[in-house]
Amino acid sequence: MQLERRGYVKAGPWTPEVVVEHPEAVRQLHREFLRAGADVMQTLTFYSSALDIGSEVPNITCQQINEMACDMAREVANESGALVSAGVSQTPVYKGRSSESEVKAIIKKQLEVFLRKDVDFLMAEYFAHVEEAVWAVEVLVTSGKPVAATLCMSPSGDKDRVSPAECAIRLVRAGAKIVGVNCHVDPTQCLQTMKQMREGLDAAGLQAHLMIQPLCFHCPDCTSEGYLSLPEAPFALESRVLNRWDVQKYAREAYKAGIRYIGGCCGFEPYHIRAIAEELAPERGFLPPASQKHGLWGSALDVSGRPYLRARASRSHWENLKPASGRPLCPSLSIPDV
Repeated sequence: MQLERRGYVKAGPWTPEVVVEHPEAVRQLHREFLRAGADVMQTLTFYSSALDIGSEVPNITCQQINEMACDMAREVANESGALVSAGVSQTPVYKGRSSESEVKAIIKKQLEVFLRKDVDFLMAEYFAHVEEAVWAVEVLVTSGKPVAATLCMSPSGDKDRVSPAECAIRLVRAGAKIVGVNCHVDPTQCLQTMKQMREGLDAAGLQAHLMIQPLCFHCPDCTSEGYLSLPEAPFALESRVLNRWDVQKYAREAYKAGIRYIGGCCGFEPYHIRAIAEELAPERGFLPPASQKHGLWGSALDVSGRPYLRARASRSHWENLKPASGRPLCPSLSIPDV
C-alpha cells in the first residue's frame, strides 16, 4: 500500500511488478523499515504467481519478480543482520477441495525460487480460507525451512466460518511453526482473534509461536470482509490511520498476550514500525537507528520556543489524547457495502 501511494503499484491488481520496474523504490522502502527497527525483511512477492501477474505486465515474469525480490530483501537485510522471509499468498485458482493440486503447483513453483535464493524462513500470508493455507503450508514445509502462516480473518473466523481456534490447530498440524493473522482488520480485532487462536492451541495441547500483522486503520465498523467492506477502501482511508501512540499501545498488548512476532500490514509506515520497536525497547535491549531523530513520548518538544508545545512533551498528553479528524460534517463510522 505504501508503494501504491508513492505511485509504483496499481490498486486493484496489487501485483508487485514494481520489483522489476523500479527496484530502487523497493530497496529504499526496505531500508526505511530496517532503520525503523524491523528484524525481518519480507520479500515483495505478494500476488506474484504467474496467474496473478497475468496480462497486467506481459513483459515481466513472476520468476523475475520472485528472484529480484529475494535478492533485494537479502541485500538490505545484510546491512544489519536482519532475517529474510519469502511469502506466498492466496491464489486465483482456489475453488475448494477440487483445486488442491492446482494451488499446490503454484506454491511449489514459487518455492523453487525461494530455495535457490536460500531465504531464512517462509511465510504463507493473507489466506482467506484455512483449507488453502494448509495446502500452502504442506508445500512450504517440504523445504525444511521454518514456516509461518497467517490468515486474513476477523474474530468470526475465516471465509468458511472456521473458527480462529480451529484454524490455528489445522495450521500447526500441517507443520507451521508460527501462526497468526494479518491484514483486513485493526489491532483490536486482530488481538481478539489471536486470543482465540492461542486458546485453541492450548486446548489441543499444541505449541507454536504467535504472529500478528494487523491493518493500520481503525475499522470497528467493518464486516467480516474486513476494511474492504468500507466505502473508503482503498482510496480514502487516511482519516482512519493509527497514530504512533495507537501502535505503541497495540505492541504492548500483543506482547502481554504472548505474541512475539509483532508487525504490521497494509497502512503501516516506517514510523509505525519504529513505534513498535520503541515500545518494546526494554525487552529487545536497544532502540532502532530511526529513534535518533525521535524523542520518546514527544520529549523532543522540550526544546520548542512555544510553551504550549513544550507542555505536550509528556507521555500523559499523547497517551490520553483523543485525536480529532478535522472533518465536522463526517460521521465517526461508515455503513459497510457488504
